[in-house]
Amino acid sequence: MKFALVDNNRIEAYKGAKGICPSCGSELIAKCGPDRINHWAHKKGSSCDPWWENETEWHRSWKNNYPEGWQEFTLSDNQTGEKHIADILTGHELVIELQHSHIDLQERISREIFYKKMLWIVDGTRLKRDYLRFLKGKDSWRSTKTQGCFIVDFPDECFSSAWINSSVPVIFDFQGTESIEDLNDLRNNLYCLFPVQNNREATLAIISRELFIKKTINGEWFSEQKETQAQNSSPPIQNINVKGRKEPSHYYDPKKGRFVKKWRF
Repeated sequence: MKFALVDNNRIEAYKGAKGICPSCGSELIAKCGPDRINHWAHKKGSSCDPWWENETEWHRSWKNNYPEGWQEFTLSDNQTGEKHIADILTGHELVIELQHSHIDLQERISREIFYKKMLWIVDGTRLKRDYLRFLKGKDSWRSTKTQGCFIVDFPDECFSSAWINSSVPVIFDFQGTESIEDLNDLRNNLYCLFPVQNNREATLAIISRELFIKKTINGEWFSEQKETQAQNSSPPIQNINVKGRKEPSHYYDPKKGRFVKKWRF
């Protein structure tokens, strides 16, 4: 965690300090050293928030793009008493969850149900193959009438299958904490994958980091997101063959929760 309560003030970790968790009220210990960023940690055996993951430099750099009062915000369900710590809650009640490590399918779904108005930012640098898959799959994107937006027919060929069926937008960050001098490098942008349409295709928007941060801060993000999806939605897929167009090689299997290749006999 970045913040703990020290004398009722939200304070960042410093060597030798002790604080209180703003969510569960238990004691936190400052962890400071040369190998990891300074952070607060619960004592072993704590069950504060099962959704919490160890914070990395990537987490911290993203949080620092937003006001401190928006970071690590505790939200609770008044009916059930369930509480969780959102990485970022903007002034427009948009939850931004930063995900570096692998996430279980049920946990991802549970978070989306709990937070509702949210989006994910995923660290695309954790696995080297993710960016290589992205580069290989981008050649099949189809342009749309909206500049910077594309239709991805089989998104699981381009992005990790863990995120394909998300009910909320997923932002892929392939730059991480690396500084890339080449302004034309694709990793300098963010890639927003909107929820899959028609059981097989999704809308993808390319957006600069600066513009994304600006729009999530000023509240423009969700109104423009809905407009983008509406403008680029495809009509329902019908079982017809269009001359000159290849029949899709994959179909969506609801039991497996992913696209699978068609077998020809």
